Amino acid sequence: MNTADMTAKIAAGHGFLAALDQSGGSTPKALAGYGIAEGSYSGDDAMYALIHDMRSRIITAPSFTGDKVIGAILFERTMDGQIDGKTAPAALIERGIVPFIKIDKGLEDEANGVQLMKPMPDLDALLARSKALNVFGTKERSVVNLANRKGIAAIVKQQFEIGAQVIAGGLMPILEPELNIKSPERAEAEVMLVEELLKALDAFPGEDKVMLKLSLPEQAGLYGALVDHPRVLRVVALSGGYARTEACAELAKNPGMIASFSRALLSDLRHQMSDAEFDAALSAAIDEIYEASVHKVAQPVVA
Repeated sequence: MNTADMTAKIAAGHGFLAALDQSGGSTPKALAGYGIAEGSYSGDDAMYALIHDMRSRIITAPSFTGDKVIGAILFERTMDGQIDGKTAPAALIERGIVPFIKIDKGLEDEANGVQLMKPMPDLDALLARSKALNVFGTKERSVVNLANRKGIAAIVKQQFEIGAQVIAGGLMPILEPELNIKSPERAEAEVMLVEELLKALDAFPGEDKVMLKLSLPEQAGLYGALVDHPRVLRVVALSGGYARTEACAELAKNPGMIASFSRALLSDLRHQMSDAEFDAALSAAIDEIYEASVHKVAQPVVA
């Protein structure tokens, strides 16, 4: 796949994005969920080798193909690693899956009800290296905790500034201003976030598009104007702490939105499974998430 092929697949492909981008802080929890206890390995190198093995097993599983998984988001160390003698992006492309890379370096402390991204001084070098490996796009995450207009405006401003830098580096940015679904001001914050995103999209210079990765909304269909915006290539959903069945039920209520799940995709996978058991569990998760991404449930019209 060349860039045009990957753009077309992400824009109109039937399926979802797999988020395989757990970073240093979340890796022990991901391994524990996979059945590898934190005390069973020693040091970061061993930890990252184990998580790379897990991701390699997923990417090479028979059910993990571009028929239903149209894209996958990688952690930087995974991108730099080898899978069956190929780079991880090449292994994905060979299976018809568009590769993305997580670029953020974690979150600042909360201020004005939000957590901005930490500085990324080496971003241009990472973008150049990713582009050379045929990575299509990036993903950067920040978090909205409260309905604070000043904070939400700052989150959106930072996301679009980084997005512009990514576009200048030749890649497609996924902007991820995650909204904490446990926020006591969730509904109001969601409306504010949509308003600020629409303002930023309308004012975004040039003609390039961005992608958006958003929390599943409390009000079904809330993101319709974002889905339809001419500067948005695709809107994808994070599971945000929902179990897979609940995440899929919420996703199915939102037209035009596809999944980009991590925990909800991987929750049934275990290190101890045989390859056949592993692929059966992964296939069942893929099928459930695919259905919610592609086939939507009609919502009642409110008079």
